[in-house]
Amino acid sequence: MADSVKTLSVSEQIQQLSAARRIVLENASYYDRILKGILPIIGPSSPVELRRWGSEFLAESLSTPALSMRDKESLTVSILETLRSLVESPNEDPLVLKASVIAAASAYPVVVRWIIHNSYHVESWEHMTAIKARILQIWENAATPVRLCCIKFAQRVVLSQTASNGQEQQKHNGLDISLAMIPPNHPVLDPRQLEAEATGLLDRMLDVLQDNSSDALLVDATLNSLSILIRTRPSTSTRIINSILNFNPLKLANSPMTPKSKVLVKSMEKTTRMLLIHLVKREPKHPLSLRIQQYIERLVRSRDEIFDEAQHKRALADQAAAQQNNAKRQKMEASALQLQIQPLEPGPQSLAAVFTLTNNLGLQGFDATQVPLALATRISVKILATIDQHVLDQALNGIRGRLSALYAAAPVVPVSVAPAPVSASALPAAINPETAPLGVDEDDDDYEPNFYAAEDTEQILNKLDSAPPEEPLEQATEAASALALGPFTLPPPPALDPDAAAKVGQVAASRVFGPLSTLEEAAPRKPKSGINRLAASSYDRDSWLTLITRIATRSSAGLEQVGSDIKAEESSSTSFDRPRMSLSNVIREMLFNYVIEDWRRRIEVAVAWLCEEWYNDQLTKRSQLNAPLHYEKCALRLVDGFLSYITAQDKVLTRFLAEIPELSRPLLERLKGLCADPTTVQLALTSLLYLVMMRPPVREIALDTVADIWMEYEDARPLAAKYLVKWRPGFIEAQQAAQAADNGQSSTMVTA
Repeated sequence: MADSVKTLSVSEQIQQLSAARRIVLENASYYDRILKGILPIIGPSSPVELRRWGSEFLAESLSTPALSMRDKESLTVSILETLRSLVESPNEDPLVLKASVIAAASAYPVVVRWIIHNSYHVESWEHMTAIKARILQIWENAATPVRLCCIKFAQRVVLSQTASNGQEQQKHNGLDISLAMIPPNHPVLDPRQLEAEATGLLDRMLDVLQDNSSDALLVDATLNSLSILIRTRPSTSTRIINSILNFNPLKLANSPMTPKSKVLVKSMEKTTRMLLIHLVKREPKHPLSLRIQQYIERLVRSRDEIFDEAQHKRALADQAAAQQNNAKRQKMEASALQLQIQPLEPGPQSLAAVFTLTNNLGLQGFDATQVPLALATRISVKILATIDQHVLDQALNGIRGRLSALYAAAPVVPVSVAPAPVSASALPAAINPETAPLGVDEDDDDYEPNFYAAEDTEQILNKLDSAPPEEPLEQATEAASALALGPFTLPPPPALDPDAAAKVGQVAASRVFGPLSTLEEAAPRKPKSGINRLAASSYDRDSWLTLITRIATRSSAGLEQVGSDIKAEESSSTSFDRPRMSLSNVIREMLFNYVIEDWRRRIEVAVAWLCEEWYNDQLTKRSQLNAPLHYEKCALRLVDGFLSYITAQDKVLTRFLAEIPELSRPLLERLKGLCADPTTVQLALTSLLYLVMMRPPVREIALDTVADIWMEYEDARPLAAKYLVKWRPGFIEAQQAAQAADNGQSSTMVTA
């Protein structure tokens, strides 16, 4: 990796390094390989951007929980020299130094554990000792972010060099490194010396509290680091608690308070109080629990006296002004409670006029239908929850009065007489003669109908004869059609821009790949159903990938030709041709990227994809459509992507070549590029030999490729000759004779 990025710019190198970081985040097994590859790039002589990225990646790698302790040991030992060079570099960038100190904090207990079990490897302990000395040297004079990281490093040193309580060792399955793990007669580590050093470092950490420092960042960082020491290291808890109880986080309150000092005091007080509260909750029977409770209560009282301004009395002038303002507010509220609801004007009225309470013409002309339904609902609920009951009663009574006036002004028609035809516009909007009872107000709750004896047939016929003539049916139909609504048609949708359509198509295609991260892997020994299986017979990752490949290959069969014809017509009528990306090609591009991200594990996906492409090409050829074929292009692109990352151990290349449905001469010629690297010559020739033995239809093409390798690459001739002697006897002798004849002819021409 280091050789491949030397010729690139810094931004391009960082892009490649970020791509490698994404790979290790997906698969932690690549940490060791990628970390060793980038160590030459992030040294002290590298640009500051690369050093920043490298130091942050080191800190992230050493603190990741995805690696086991054994993997972390081998990883940590391999990077100690680079980490030491970054820490000891003079005038180092603060960001690089900060990340390097964090990496050293994660590395220290791992190195201690490594030396405990591998005392012969003294070099790693020397590197770690030098790193520790350098960090302790720059602790006091470094920038504040670096000093905070130094406190974290000191905490890890104290944890590693003091005896634990044994509970954390059982809880974390041996991952808690402490002084108890070091044997008394260890040739490199002296337990007594390490314990004394840890005691001195702890006193240095507690100096911040004992001196009543006003730096809130250092105080908070120290308190947060001390909590785990109190819990897991009983030998240090008493001394730490006494230092905290003697610390006064409200010291800055004695000086004139500024907004900044208020924030600092509140931060230190809250951190101290929360630490002690959690300590009491965790160990209620602690010997110092009573003293801690008293300290917490005293701290709370002092904080309330300083910051709780609501308990202080206001001046007499302020009280008088407040009372005056309250009196004005009460008068305004009392006047606002009286609503002035104007009566309706005589004549027909609309339903909106009945329920309008405001006299503002601007508000009356506002179209409330333009407000979204969700927003209108929220506004209505909020107003109904906060409105005064007296105001609501006034509004309801005013609307009742308007409705009563409308009903009183409406003409009363007797029940026994048929109503005369009246225009709908001449009646008030709130009165409907077809539904409202005639001569009866809706608000009259005492109305009771009178029941009379039923009329006989003769009375009914006489009443019908005396009734006015009815309107003809045609006139009634015309009147009804005049009042009826016309047919409703939706407006045509706006024209879709080709660029917008392409973007929407890409978004839709990307959403197809979304479920892959959540779906489970298929059963390892799940029986296959054959070529006629359903694409999504089970909702797992294999079924979804099968569905994606079939969408990419079969959905556009016969449509790409139509698209090309339309494109040709457009190009003939315009002076320019805009390239377009079909949905199938977008899915193919995303499918290619998905395979290349982890091609060793996703080789089956690549084979299944190419099988679908080959099947679609065969159907296209059979239907005699002049549509483009995709199998050859996709296969060549996949092989080019594989060969960029191939190694001598990648036997999956042979499997890939054996399982894809069709092999061509350009596809096999790609393998000749592997012979330029001596480590991959055997892989290339072994793959070709497998094709010669197991795939007779491509035997001649594979042997031609082996012959070309024998003629072009001298390093590959011994192995290639072994295969050619068996499968093409006489080829090597013929080539050597032809070469000798050419050499003799050239020498004769030179002599002449």
